[in-house]
Amino acid sequence: MKTALVFPGQGAQTPGMGKDLYERDARVKAVFEQANDILGFRLTDIMFDGSAEDLTETRYAQPAIFVHSVAVAMQQSFSPDAVAGHSLGEFSALVVAGVFPFEAGLALVQERALAMQEACESEPGTMAAVLGLDDASVESVCAGISTLVVVPANYNCPGQLVISGSHAGIEEACIRLKEAGAKRALPLKVGGAFHSPLMEPARQRLEAAIRRTELSAPRCPVYQNVVACAVTDPEEIRSNLIAQLTGPVRWTQSVQAMWNDGIHRFVEAGPGNVLQGLIRKVAPEADLVSG
Repeated sequence: MKTALVFPGQGAQTPGMGKDLYERDARVKAVFEQANDILGFRLTDIMFDGSAEDLTETRYAQPAIFVHSVAVAMQQSFSPDAVAGHSLGEFSALVVAGVFPFEAGLALVQERALAMQEACESEPGTMAAVLGLDDASVESVCAGISTLVVVPANYNCPGQLVISGSHAGIEEACIRLKEAGAKRALPLKVGGAFHSPLMEPARQRLEAAIRRTELSAPRCPVYQNVVACAVTDPEEIRSNLIAQLTGPVRWTQSVQAMWNDGIHRFVEAGPGNVLQGLIRKVAPEADLVSG
């Protein structure tokens, strides 16, 4: 059975994350300490002893999840047939696939986190979860609000789509989506309008860093968020990674593509099991495992 390693994104962080791995595996400890050195502060102190509130800050959450996910992947005794990551998780996937080394991946994640934090402060926005409505209907409602910024952002699973945009755009969309038959259209407690045009300043800043980074051909196909299909060409991977911050996370479509390509086992590498729940709704017969 073909197996994919999948990596979660921001929101998967939990207090104490990674402490058990750090204490029982010398290789993992070395990677965590390397991360502390690269970042210039002790990320492990925040991961192991910080509060939930500390870990919700983008500047800490993103490198913490990235480092933890790579550490979990190091524990696996098999070579995956494919990798994929949800939003931030795509960076962990690219490290595991050998597209760039851990050090370069962490530097990009740190730049991404800082760029997104800055964009959130300069271009305020938010997101909302839409439940019980098909993707086409959500897309239609968003397209119909032409004077405000609101777009589909995360295609998580059938009947669950997250939208992103300005506060006014999200408020108007939630009203219209409920009128269109959504069971719920619930604003989320997030710091900004991720995967929307309001992230354009962050995309430009991250693009410069991505273009400076050397990319190698992956050891296995990478199913990238913005195209939802297997990619192996380094320059295509680069272009898709640049487009990711303002483009949608097509997770539903990525899982469907992996399933159709014969990948029926999914190992989630990282904190929590959010992706397993989403994959179950896309591919009910999938074999799901925590890393």
